[in-house]
Amino acid sequence: MGIVSALARTQISAGDYQFFIQTDAAINPGNSGGALVDMGGQLVGINTAIFSKSGGSHGIGFAIPSNMVRLVVQSALKGGTVQRPWFGASLQSLTSDIAESLGLDRPAGALVTSVHARGPARRAGLKVGDVVVSVDGQAVQDPEAFQYRFVTKGVGGTVEIGLYRDGKQVQANITLMAPVEDPPRDVRELSGPHPLSGSTVANLSPAVAVEIGMDGDGKAGVVVINVDRRSNAGRLGLRRGDIVVGVNNEEISTVKQLAVVLEAPAGDWRLSIERGGKVFNLAIQG
Repeated sequence: MGIVSALARTQISAGDYQFFIQTDAAINPGNSGGALVDMGGQLVGINTAIFSKSGGSHGIGFAIPSNMVRLVVQSALKGGTVQRPWFGASLQSLTSDIAESLGLDRPAGALVTSVHARGPARRAGLKVGDVVVSVDGQAVQDPEAFQYRFVTKGVGGTVEIGLYRDGKQVQANITLMAPVEDPPRDVRELSGPHPLSGSTVANLSPAVAVEIGMDGDGKAGVVVINVDRRSNAGRLGLRRGDIVVGVNNEEISTVKQLAVVLEAPAGDWRLSIERGGKVFNLAIQG
C-alpha cells in the first residue's frame, strides 16, 4: 500500500527510458521487476529502483509505467528494436518570468526553443515560442512530462498537441514517425595514441539523438555513444552524449574528419567538448 507522489520522474539513472512513477509503497531491495498495482489489482508499473537511506524498504520507489513497458514489450515480440516517435523540436521548462512574459498565469507546459527543418513539428506548423500544454487532451507540466506522453504513443498515426500561442489556445496534429538518420551515423570505435581512444562515436542525427536519449534537434557534429572506462577517453571523463566540437583548434563536423585529425601526430592535444549545452575546453599534454 502506498501513495503515488509523482509521475514522469526523470534523471533517476536507472535505465535508458527515463520516465518513472514515484511512490512510497514498500519496494524491497531485490524486487526489481515486480508489479506495482492499483487498488483494483490492475498493473500500473514495473518496480525498478528505490531510494532508501536505511537500505531497507522504507524510502521512495520508482516504477516504469505500464504504458512504457507495453511499448517496449510489443517491439521485442515483433523481433525489432524499440522505435520512439520523433517530435522534431527542442523544449525547455517554463520559469515564472517566461510564463508571465507570454501571458500565462503559471509556469506549466514546455516552451519550444527550436524546430528541426525536416521534423514533424515543423510540418504541423509549430514555431519557436509556442508553449506545448497537452498531448491528446492530457495536460503536461514540463518537457519531461511531454516526452512521456508523446513517446508512449508509439510510431504510427497522429497525436493532437495543445499549444498556447500569442495568447490563444491552438491545436496541431503531429505525425508519429521514426526519426530520420541524416547524416548516416558512420559508427567508429576510436583507437590510437590520443585522448579519445576507447570511445565509440557517430555522426549526430535525429535518429542517433533519440536512441541515446539526448536533445539533438537542429544539432550536427560527432557524438559519443559509448566509452570504455579503462581507456584514455574513460580516464578523461568522456561520457555518452558528449559532442566533440573541436580538436587542436579545428572544428569537427563528421566522424571521418575526426578520424583524420586524430591520426595526425601531436605532442599536446586541445579538445572542445559540448555537454549539456556548455562547451568545455581541455588541454592534454603528450
